[in-house]
Amino acid sequence: MNYSLIIRTVKHLKAKQIFYQIYYRCFHAHYKELNAPYHRPVSLPVTWIEKPACLIRGEFCFLNLTHTFLDWNFQGNGMLWAYNLTYFDFLHQRNFSKDEACHWIDIFIRDIKKNHVGLDPYPTALRGINWIKFFCKYPECATKVRENSLWSQYNLLNKRLEYHLLGNHLLEDCISLLIAALYFDYDKWLKKSTRLLINELEEQTLADGAHYEQSPMYHSILLDRLLDAINFALGRNKQALVESLKHYACRQLGWLQAICYKDGSWPFFNDASLNIAPPSEKIFNYARQLNIEADKSKLSESGYRIICSERQEVRIDCGNITATYQPGHTHADSLTYELRIDGKPFVVDTGISTYNKNERRQYERSTIAHNCVIPDSNMNNNSSEVWGGFRVGKRCRTTIIKDEPHEIIAEHNGFVQPCRRRWCMHRGGLLIEDTYAGNAISIIHLTADADIKRIHIEGAKKIEFSNNLYSIEYNRFIPCKVLYIYFENRVNYFIS
Repeated sequence: MNYSLIIRTVKHLKAKQIFYQIYYRCFHAHYKELNAPYHRPVSLPVTWIEKPACLIRGEFCFLNLTHTFLDWNFQGNGMLWAYNLTYFDFLHQRNFSKDEACHWIDIFIRDIKKNHVGLDPYPTALRGINWIKFFCKYPECATKVRENSLWSQYNLLNKRLEYHLLGNHLLEDCISLLIAALYFDYDKWLKKSTRLLINELEEQTLADGAHYEQSPMYHSILLDRLLDAINFALGRNKQALVESLKHYACRQLGWLQAICYKDGSWPFFNDASLNIAPPSEKIFNYARQLNIEADKSKLSESGYRIICSERQEVRIDCGNITATYQPGHTHADSLTYELRIDGKPFVVDTGISTYNKNERRQYERSTIAHNCVIPDSNMNNNSSEVWGGFRVGKRCRTTIIKDEPHEIIAEHNGFVQPCRRRWCMHRGGLLIEDTYAGNAISIIHLTADADIKRIHIEGAKKIEFSNNLYSIEYNRFIPCKVLYIYFENRVNYFIS
């Protein structure tokens, strides 16, 4: 066991996380069947965003992997697939019958005491929201047995809020508990969840509106969930709560609007993929129906920057790990970037294809998998010490030196020598200049059909190509070309 690595990782945790890591291991809360309180129905003013089809002709499809139902604890496709099975997103896919929905809810209730995956806090929080929405849409399906189970699941969640993880997990827990409190009209949970949620939103929303884990995908997931909370607060006529939540929703909408490309898609920085979060246009439409408008965001604390010309769109990551105690979705990608030309990807990110703790997951988080510079001496060097699927030990520090609309200069200290990069819109194209005191390699991931003749390189000692794969969805791969530019001290290239 590498004790020094563990120390470099654990030292960033909050004392609260360490306490609850121990507490939850020593004291296990168990599911207990309880009677739900009588409550007034709640009518939502706006219809929520529907979910993609994931139960088709009796087969479940999550993360592009399909399997028939065996049991709720099936992990043959990985733990994330097993979690997705218990989220019950399929209740809100288009044209899904309420009879089939009730059938699966009843199977879950029947098997609940032996369902150790589905009773974890995170899937409980997501499933709870989906059941509540379904019961709001079809009040006749909210039988006493089903409501008792829902209430009992939330009582378990209330005892196991994810203080040991914090970050997006606790934020999801708080939103879900708030929605349950509004649904059941239960004042005790409403006070607790409101206090926790506002505290977490304040901590987890950066100055420019970004979620502090700096994943556009998770930002969108959480924003959709926050809009759900506002929808339910409006349904209960909780105007003060609505105004408090709208303050954060407006800021988060502003950041999403700023970071997205012209077509509404986002860059694949850190853990980000398609078909997990709702598309940005659906989020903006949902917000408009709730009379929520985006604040204008100037990208700052998130560390993301944008430079554009008439035909080129560049998204840059020169940020630091701001969720220092929860960097599970962070990559060693300091000073990476994406480039689109005429709306089409040209320089791409490797993306993510899996959350399984395997060699591919480690590669996708590593520096070499991004459009970065690495020392020539060791191509396995990472600017930040990513390991274990979701861990980070030593972290590099990035400093933005120049921040202008058409020119960004930044450097990080993740290697033996500082690594500096300059992006500049120059004569109708993108100029990139890399500086490193010694021998290094500048890596560029290009789409398979990218015209290499667009790239003009000066100062290279050697240039190599290889074929590789990148992902914009889980478990799907797209061919790409990788360009390795070997240089000493300085190199620049121009993409016309």
